[in-house]
Parts: sequence; structure tokens; C-alpha cells
Amino acid sequence: MTKKLLTKDSAVELLHEKMKNQNLRRHCYAVGKVLAQFYDHFSSPAGLTKEQWEIAGILHDADWEITKDNPARHTIELLEWLEEYEVEPELLEVFRSHNTKTTKLRLPQTQLEWTLECCDELTGFIVAVALVMPEKKLEQVTVESILKKFRQKEFARQVDREQISQCEEKLGINLNDFVSITLNAMKNNSGLLGL
Repeated sequence: MTKKLLTKDSAVELLHEKMKNQNLRRHCYAVGKVLAQFYDHFSSPAGLTKEQWEIAGILHDADWEITKDNPARHTIELLEWLEEYEVEPELLEVFRSHNTKTTKLRLPQTQLEWTLECCDELTGFIVAVALVMPEKKLEQVTVESILKKFRQKEFARQVDREQISQCEEKLGINLNDFVSITLNAMKNNSGLLGL
């Protein structure tokens, strides 16, 4: 059987085939755009391409709709789907490192894996901040408004703030800058994100 090449287009097709919820899809787009932005921030790091960084974000939760009631299958399902694709081994490692607290497949190690680990929760948090704005738009969100809410434990309490704050130790980026880069990437794609 000939394997399909995993490109950004085929990644989006796979996401749409497996995930029907528009808000979940938007989360995946957001993480993809944020990872592409960090690729530029890190000045084109060695290894995977910018498109592959974005693919990592597009697909990191592609199986969530199917596995949400069985978290131990989250990412395992995705890795099984990807057996039908030609995928860079380094990109498969990125997916193995996602949801590792549950699957124990691989701890995040690379710059991309830690960036995904830290920005995954942050994108959702930024959406939560946007949704309490008067017009529910990203353009009204500032780094200051995010950090203010970040300190309020009762706001979006399901968000793992420690996972986000690891950006300082694991990536050498202070929280303020990490939030700023993530927010800018999301604002630049607000139409795609419906915000």
C-alpha cells in the first residue's frame, strides 16, 4: 500500500475527517499557527521544517473527540492513523511526547516538543480571556489582561498554569514573552480562529 505524504493540506484533511467540533478544530489551528510563529522566533531551528511545526499543532489533538472519554488512547489513536502516512520520524516523536503524563510514551525533549507542551494550554487560556471581553474578540486581549487572569486561580481553573510556566525553564523564554508571541500568532489568524 502506498502511503500518503503528510503535508499541511493532508493534515487538515485528516483533522476534518476525524474531528467535527468546530471549536476543537480551531484549537488545533491555533496551536499550529503558534508553533509556526515559534519556529520563526527560534530562527528556523534544525530538524523539522516550519510546515512540520505547524502540522504538529494541527494534529496534536486530532483524536481528542474520539478519545476524550478514554484519555489513555489520546495520541495512541493518532499514531495509528499516521501509520498510513509518510511521516518524518522526528514528527512522530513529537506526537509520542504529547499526553505523556497519561501514555508514558516519551517525555518532551526537543524545542518543538516543549513549545507544544507549553503553548497547548495557553492557547485555550487566551480563548477564555477573549470570551470574557465585551466583543469576545482577540483584538481586545492584551498580554497584561492574560497575565492578570493567569494569577486568578478561579479563572479557567482547568488550565494547567504550571504546564505553561515551564516555558521559562524548558525554553528559556520568560512567561511575558511566551504569552506575547502566542497572542500575536493568534491575533494574526483571528479569522481562522473565529475570534
